[in-house]
Amino acid sequence: MSDGHGSTPDTPPGWASNQPPPYGNVPGSPWTAPGSAPGAPPPPPPQQPYGGQAPPYQPGQYGQQPYGYRMPPPALRPGIIPLRPLGLGDILDGAIKLIRSNPKAVLGLSTIVAAVGAIPVAVGQAVLLGRLGTALAHPDTLGNSPDVGFLSQYAGSLISIAVQFVAVTLLTGVLTRILGRAVFGGRTTVGEAWRLTRGRVPTLFGLVIVSMLILLLPLALIVALLWALMSAGADSGPFFLLGVVAALGFLAYTLFITTRLALAASVAVLERRGVLASLRRSWTLVSGGFWRTLGILLLTQLIAGVISAVISVPFTLAGTFVGLFGRGSTGSQIATALLIAVGGTVGAMITYPFQAGVHGLLYADRRMRAEAFDLVLQTAAIEQQRQGWVHASADDLWDPSITPGGPPRHDQAAQGAPWSHS
Repeated sequence: MSDGHGSTPDTPPGWASNQPPPYGNVPGSPWTAPGSAPGAPPPPPPQQPYGGQAPPYQPGQYGQQPYGYRMPPPALRPGIIPLRPLGLGDILDGAIKLIRSNPKAVLGLSTIVAAVGAIPVAVGQAVLLGRLGTALAHPDTLGNSPDVGFLSQYAGSLISIAVQFVAVTLLTGVLTRILGRAVFGGRTTVGEAWRLTRGRVPTLFGLVIVSMLILLLPLALIVALLWALMSAGADSGPFFLLGVVAALGFLAYTLFITTRLALAASVAVLERRGVLASLRRSWTLVSGGFWRTLGILLLTQLIAGVISAVISVPFTLAGTFVGLFGRGSTGSQIATALLIAVGGTVGAMITYPFQAGVHGLLYADRRMRAEAFDLVLQTAAIEQQRQGWVHASADDLWDPSITPGGPPRHDQAAQGAPWSHS
């Protein structure tokens, strides 16, 4: 007689009808195996040839898997990463796959930015090496003014920093947009990536300016304090100790701030937020995973530095040799600048997109861990696999404020954003 919920006298409540009951034919048990007659004698106990212990479980003895065990389904991987919280290997592998999945766009943009940043440094070093070569050959011709040497040594670096401030900021935004599509296996052309990113350029510059101010204001206070103590004739021992403590404190402060704000560029591009909103969003996302984020960023810097050094050192050594022994001739300085520029460009064209990819994937990982964003990505990936292609509307998935039929955010309306979420 049924109780209306599908259970029978042969099946305990809560057990499927096609699953053996947990009790079996045990005397006194109200449940018996399906098909057994009530009151039937229990079966003989199984033989135990293993020293009185039950034989080990054999696969297939009681079905494919023991009761209550389910193999976790493999994570979807339509693009450069699996759509689940990422491990360190997933992040590093995904950054490399970002370069391999769209090499023309990624390496092409990175080469232009790397060359623009490397040329001023190469010119300054070529001038300095030419002066040193002239001094070695003719010590009496060395100029007495140190300003020329200072300018040749540091002017190129200062110009390179200013150029990279503009170029690398733009590159980070464009590569983040390419990464947002590559997660689903889609590809983005250079023109399309720039069209989608150019509206975020003022925000990216604002992020760099605000971040630099946050870092440099404490440094300015430290320098002013040390200068005041030195002008007052402080003892060298306490002054040196205070300088070491201040340097260590500023290093810790820099690591803390840069880690907390490391995801701001990805937020600004993919979520289309403003400067302060992107900084706050990055701060919130990193909460709960600060040490892991810091460790991955430091490891990324180490890997990028090693790769850049391995690639650029041979060119730098060759340029140094030509510059020193060319005795300051115009041809030797040109050759020196070319060699150093080529080494710096080749090294940076690989490390720039690698670092940008790690930052973007850290952003995706933090959202999957803190907001279960992997479920959103998996749902979209299944629909895209059903359709057989990656639609441009996949870019809207990264913006948590965009919902089907919902109104756009006020900053999107102000920008006249061309995307659709219908």
